[in-house]
Amino acid sequence: MEYSGKQIAIINAATKLFAEKGFDGASVRDIAHEADVNVAMISYYFGSKEKLMEAVFEDKTNNIKLKVENLLQDEGISHLQKVNILIDDYVDKFIHQQEFHKIMMREQLIDKNTPVACLIHELKKRNLESIKKLIQDGQKSGAFKKNIDIVLMMTTMVGTVSQMITAQHFYKKVNNLEHMDEMEFQKLMRKKLSAHLKNLFKQILTTDEQR
Repeated sequence: MEYSGKQIAIINAATKLFAEKGFDGASVRDIAHEADVNVAMISYYFGSKEKLMEAVFEDKTNNIKLKVENLLQDEGISHLQKVNILIDDYVDKFIHQQEFHKIMMREQLIDKNTPVACLIHELKKRNLESIKKLIQDGQKSGAFKKNIDIVLMMTTMVGTVSQMITAQHFYKKVNNLEHMDEMEFQKLMRKKLSAHLKNLFKQILTTDEQR
């Protein structure tokens, strides 16, 4: 779905405030003020705060299924290379959309059957189904081991990236990287995370003979 400039401003403002205050804590009036629009405009474009949150999710997560489908059709690269491309994509998304992933972490800590919790559940389920296809395609060809817990594997990736982002200032300090500017450090963090996860997934997915 294509959004107008005003809609994007509202979505970005909502993302920022949902990350800072949580879904319940951020009011429509707060979001309108942050986006510099009239409150009525949010209702006009999105209908409700719940629908606005759906738009945030759609805006931030709309390409994973398409990316996997394209990778499945690409016969010019190996199955492990396809997984590596997916890892790079996940790491990029986490690093460049830190506010959105803060929403994900915050709302999952609230053990309630809320509309936001349902959105997160459906997002994770949809992404998992797409990734399963990629792994199963590698299993059918003999490139990947059969006994792979895909849910645990993805939990490992998401948990690793989330923890790194949450504790990035600690990582900076213990590795004497405080002299780095923010852009330089984000680039290094992406490189480190990507290399670490690719090595880890290679161990999880492939046999000793394939390494």
